[in-house]
This record gives sequence, C-alpha cells and structure tokens, in this order.
Amino acid sequence: MKTEELSRELRRRLGAVYGSGEALAMTSLIFHHLKGWDSTKLIINGDLPVSDRMLRHVGEILLRLENHEPIQYILGEARFYGMDLTVRPGVLIPRPETAELVDMIVDDFRDSRDMRILDIGTGTGAIAIALARNIPFAKVTAIDISPVALDIARENARRLHAVVDFIKADIFSYEPSPQSLDIIVSNPPYIPEEEKKDMEANVLDHEPAEALFVPDSDPLVYYRRIGETGAEALVPGGRLYLEINPRFAGDICHMLERQSYDAAETYRDSYGRQRFITATWMKRKGDIPRNR
Repeated sequence: MKTEELSRELRRRLGAVYGSGEALAMTSLIFHHLKGWDSTKLIINGDLPVSDRMLRHVGEILLRLENHEPIQYILGEARFYGMDLTVRPGVLIPRPETAELVDMIVDDFRDSRDMRILDIGTGTGAIAIALARNIPFAKVTAIDISPVALDIARENARRLHAVVDFIKADIFSYEPSPQSLDIIVSNPPYIPEEEKKDMEANVLDHEPAEALFVPDSDPLVYYRRIGETGAEALVPGGRLYLEINPRFAGDICHMLERQSYDAAETYRDSYGRQRFITATWMKRKGDIPRNR
C-alpha cells in the first residue's frame, strides 16, 4: 500500500463516522504525529510505500477513533495557540475557541508588563501557559481542583519553558489576596446536565464530566463565584475574561453588573456564537454588593 492509498482509506472510514471535514483533519493529525508531515509533505510523499509498522499503528488508531475515542487522547497531544500540549484522559481537551479567548487578552495587554493573572480551572494549563509566553513578564497563577490536571499542566509548562504557579485549590474556597490581580480568566464548566442528550459520544464518554457540566438548577454557579473572587482580588480597572455558554450570555452580564462590574460585554467566536464576556472591576472594596 502507498501513502496516498492509506490516506484515502483513512478519510473514507473516518468520514463514515465523523463526516468528511473532520476525517480530513484527523488524517492530517495522524500523519503529523507518526511521520512529522504537514499536508504538503503528505501529498509529496503520496507514492511512498507504507511500512508494516506504520500500517499497524494506523490500524490501532483507526479502531479507537471508530469507537469514538477523542483523537487527542489517542495521540496524547493537542495543538493550542502554536503549542503542542500533552493531554491524557482525566483532563479537558483544549478547544480552538478557547484560543480566541487568549487572543483577546494578548491583544489587550501585549504591550503591558508584569501583569498579575489568575487562570481559574486551568486543566492542561493551556490558557495560563499561552499567557505566560505571550505577555511580557506576566506573573501567572493557575488553580485547579484535579491533581491529574495539575500534573499535566506542570508537565506542559516545564516542556514549553513557561513560568506558571500551579496551585491545587477549589474555586469555591480559594481567596487571592485583596487587590492582587490585574486579570482573572476562566473557561469553567458551563454545560447544563440537560444538554448531555445532545452531545457527541467522543466527548460525553471520555472527557471529565466535572470539567464540563453544571446543575440545571444553577448553571451560573461558577460565574457567580468568579465574580465574587474578582470583586475581592482585582485592582480597580482589573478585567474578567470568561468563556461562556451562549445560552446564558445575557444572564451572566446582568449578574456581573449586579456585582458592580462595569462594561460587561459579550463577544462572538469565529462561528458567530456569543462565546466570551469581559467585564471591568471599578468599585472600591467597601462598595462590593454580596450576591451569594
């Protein structure tokens, strides 16, 4: 079998499960992982024979993909913001839209120095590491309650030479020092339990539920707590940057305004969905209304 024949067979079989566009992307990832080829080199090397070892590896990957296992867990890596991050079961796979959230922060602060940043619910460390690498002399702290996630995040930071202080902490009890932060960023759980029935098997059956779902009775529970944390810990003019469920964009903005944040705004992702909110903390500590 030649390389082009193998590529075509991968696209055919994966297309039956995931659709043609996703199948093409997965095929490119597989060849990049196993051979180090980009899409151009894959075309150039189309006439090369495929070794038995390569066929065996591809067959193993294909079988797992046909059983709806996420390709990032199979390959052990995910591309994010120009970085190859280690991912393993037990930690949420970074999404492309989350990179757009990082872009917003970098665009706003690329010329600033010594920014003090807190990433809440860091997972693989994707957001924290990207910010540490792209904002000059940023002091980045990242918290997560999962020991598995923190081990992976620290591994990623070491390999990518990023300085991040990772802390095992529960968002509902963690209290940074008053007025100690310029930025709080978070991509917290935001999918109500009722939406499980509409989700793909490769997400629902493999990614950690605690990083995805919130109770139907209180879908804003994490955002409320993040707002309270920011009201204590942000300096005047400090900013919140949040990834959100588009269903709750208006509710989150109104809640932040009740917590005395100014300029709560929504932003759309590249698919046109209301996916992000920023808000500015301008009140003095004594003016903080409680919203518990």
